[in-house]
Amino acid sequence: MLKKLNRMWLSSVRKAGKAQQARTVNMFKAMLAQPSPVKAVRVKSSASAVPRKPKAAIKTAALPGTWSNAYCSTDTVPVRRMRYWLYLPPAETVPASGKPLLVMLHGCEQNAADFAEGTRMNRLAGDKGYAVLYPQQSLRTHPNRCWKWYDPATQRGGGDIALIVRMIRHVIEEHAIDPRRIYVCGISAGAAMAQILALTHPELIAAVGMHSGPVFGVSRTAMGAYGVMQHGSANSLAPIVKVLEKIPAFPPMPAILITGDDDKVVRSLNQIQLAGQFIRLNHAADLTPLPPVEKKFGRVSKKHPRKNTIQVRDFVAGKAVLVRSIHIARLGHAWSGGDDKLPFHAKGPDAGKLMLAFFSRHRRKA
Repeated sequence: MLKKLNRMWLSSVRKAGKAQQARTVNMFKAMLAQPSPVKAVRVKSSASAVPRKPKAAIKTAALPGTWSNAYCSTDTVPVRRMRYWLYLPPAETVPASGKPLLVMLHGCEQNAADFAEGTRMNRLAGDKGYAVLYPQQSLRTHPNRCWKWYDPATQRGGGDIALIVRMIRHVIEEHAIDPRRIYVCGISAGAAMAQILALTHPELIAAVGMHSGPVFGVSRTAMGAYGVMQHGSANSLAPIVKVLEKIPAFPPMPAILITGDDDKVVRSLNQIQLAGQFIRLNHAADLTPLPPVEKKFGRVSKKHPRKNTIQVRDFVAGKAVLVRSIHIARLGHAWSGGDDKLPFHAKGPDAGKLMLAFFSRHRRKA
């Protein structure tokens, strides 16, 4: 069965081009990889650990503010721990109400430092006084650092989600974070985790951003996740109905969704279904769809005789944009506007700026 699925997979990506084909195949293999058995190690709870200077000297460390890392651990046996990186902006940029917090969740085959470097989010957010938190998936949990967004326990708020929430609460307590301005975003598997975090902890998250993310709640295994990434869901609204049944008074959850129309890893059908999920979550009857707005960008070349396009579709409640869906033409499975010298980042409209502009308009109600 696995051999047959692999043959189907390889056939479906041949037209994607050599570079993206290689990444796509590696992504699929990464999802199926299983961690080697390890012995449980008892460590001290490090939710209050003193941040340590990163070993790797990267450009982010040269920015104004501080860039450090530490571990957050569970109190359970066996102990689970997760490393995180934290950027704190210079004091002069911090709003009087306290620092907003942006939680950034990397994708498969990435780590926190690479994600920070590729998205340039510390510079973008730091200029506006944001603290930026980067949880990093453990190699013990997955050998390719993939978040297990398809795992039923994770979708219910357990597993890595519980540990990330513990981490966020620690950062809130230690660093004068504005509790009404906590945002989460990610790419690919990280985008899926961002949605799960928002759906399981609406009392914590003010808005969510998803770049190249799969539709929520319709897969239970890594193999099933592949099908979702390629084909979406036959009934994408069913998981949201369950969320609303569990939390009838679910608060507004603003969402900005970004996808590339040439993404062969998580196809853009997922974006359409994600928009439907967030429209339903935000009470579809109360939302008004605005006409799509299309803008041109980029340069003309022999290969691309026409400028590229970005299409934005908003769904509003009054004057508030609660769901924003963005499609970027000719973008593959990569963070738009990122450092294209790093994997899974590409030239294009700056996704970091787009997300921060959206988040700035939203506060969680007390």
